[in-house]
Amino acid sequence: MNVGKDLVAASATQLILAILSEGESYGYAIIKRVAELSGGELRWTDGMLYPVLHRLERNGFVKAVWGQSESGRQRKYYRLTDSGEDELTSQRRQWQVVDTALRRTLFKSI
Repeated sequence: MNVGKDLVAASATQLILAILSEGESYGYAIIKRVAELSGGELRWTDGMLYPVLHRLERNGFVKAVWGQSESGRQRKYYRLTDSGEDELTSQRRQWQVVDTALRRTLFKSI
């Protein structure tokens, strides 16, 4: 299945916040986690992920810190802030409203 670009873009913030609610992570690991959670249906790139992460950081929803990976390389780690947790709660409520509306209308026959 090919998930449309509009839906991918609309869900990016929520997915990133949800993944970071599991714990601190870095870019490549977030991309891998998205693929894992979607059963391989969503394939993000750096060019899609980092602009969203930077916007979330500017908005105070995530905090980035430099650290060392197991291999000794410098890596930027992202973690959810308290504001980010609040935003995730709000976003989940909004998605639940959309999901409920879709289930009540468009997908009755599926």
